[in-house]
Amino acid sequence: MGFTPGQLIVHRNVHRGRIAWVRPARVVADDERGLLVWVARGTPVAGEVAADGRGLRSMPFAEWIEQGPYRVAPGTWAGPSVLKFLPAGANHSVWWFRDEADRFANWYVNLEEPGVRWDDGEVAGIDIVDQDLDIVVRPDLSWAWKDEDEFAERLGFPDHYWVADEAAVWAEGWRVVKRIEAGEFPFDGTWTDFTPDPAWAPPPVLPVGWDRPPARI
Repeated sequence: MGFTPGQLIVHRNVHRGRIAWVRPARVVADDERGLLVWVARGTPVAGEVAADGRGLRSMPFAEWIEQGPYRVAPGTWAGPSVLKFLPAGANHSVWWFRDEADRFANWYVNLEEPGVRWDDGEVAGIDIVDQDLDIVVRPDLSWAWKDEDEFAERLGFPDHYWVADEAAVWAEGWRVVKRIEAGEFPFDGTWTDFTPDPAWAPPPVLPVGWDRPPARI
């Protein structure tokens, strides 16, 4: 299932059959290397919150488990626009973050299960499972792990966490680190000067069908 450049799709993170976050994105390219998408500042998004309105990262995981019912609350992508690359078949994605002047600031490696695509005709998208452990990569290719504490904390609750294989996540991270240190694609300057099509304005609302059942659990 291929997407068309310029197409608006829905990039979603799901865990244990629930939608964790939703981000409409424009397809930049979709080819043998993978899927490249653009999330513009001001894009309507959504994220899972507990009954009291707090998100997952605002409380200990043990407390989050006891919360409910959960709902997906609307919001807006308020930070700078971001380019996201989902390499074909890989257990990670790479994001190009921008500064307030809309210039390349750093890469961000999001460790995740490979995306599962779906197409309902009027709306299409890709669902991933975010594995929480991340890597921040600076323009000089120095790097640092991010969210190791959250990853370790949640692994302590295997009946509720969506990551089953800790070793596999770390192994994927170290594989990416080797590419970072070698300056290999996509950490070779590719797309750091990307300019989106001026016609790609953020959609006014989330596309109808954004909340369809997850394509993966």
